Amino acid sequence: MKVRLVPALEDNYMYLLIDEKTKECAVVDPVEPKKVISAVQEEGVKVTTVLTTHHHWDHAGGNEEFVKCVENVSVCGGDDRIGALNRKVKHGDEFKVGALNVRCLFTPCHTSGHICYYVTGEPEEQPAVFTGDTLFVAGCGKFFEGTPQQMYTALIETLSKLPGNTRVYCGHEYTVSNLKYAHHVEPDNDAVAKKLAWSQEQRAKQIPTIPSTLDEEKQYNPFMRVCDPSLQKVAGTTNPVEVMGFLRKSKDGFRPK
Repeated sequence: MKVRLVPALEDNYMYLLIDEKTKECAVVDPVEPKKVISAVQEEGVKVTTVLTTHHHWDHAGGNEEFVKCVENVSVCGGDDRIGALNRKVKHGDEFKVGALNVRCLFTPCHTSGHICYYVTGEPEEQPAVFTGDTLFVAGCGKFFEGTPQQMYTALIETLSKLPGNTRVYCGHEYTVSNLKYAHHVEPDNDAVAKKLAWSQEQRAKQIPTIPSTLDEEKQYNPFMRVCDPSLQKVAGTTNPVEVMGFLRKSKDGFRPK
């Protein structure tokens, strides 16, 4: 399994998911079709599948142009608002990209039809999950079409249950600002401080901070730590769903220095 990051727009990431055995490939959220097709040509692979995480234009807005350029492609997604959709998927659906197995995880909240894609290859390979705007490095998406309960279900009951070494490939480069907020709510968390310093160094060199792993997220992502006493104290409640709601509202109003 090979994953190639392809930056797009201001801070988005598109991805190539490549099965190195068969040279078959899926593209994730190809919002800039020409740029992602150029990467496909450089890799010498055949695109069989588009994995669309959600309908927002900065993720799905390139689908219709992409399918005009690349024929016989399965365009997957969980929302009828997704352009060029020809394979609507639901929670638990599985299919192959070459020899790689893709499992669909329904994670509504940011949008009501959001899907994350969990990918496994050989037993010794690290799995990967493409989380769109549900889970970011050290953060999560805004609750545009959902509730704290839904994001709790998505992060804690769905994504957290995947193997801890699963690599997280998210939809945006928001890591530094996310970690500034994490430091604001957990100033004594060493994992947050170390990740923030590292991320600032990476971005100063224009290097992506992606991917993280789920085990790492549980150390420094406040939205993955809603069951932790330190964050429950900040939120003034031991109810993790209420902590989720508190953190999202707090972050929405947070302006990093």
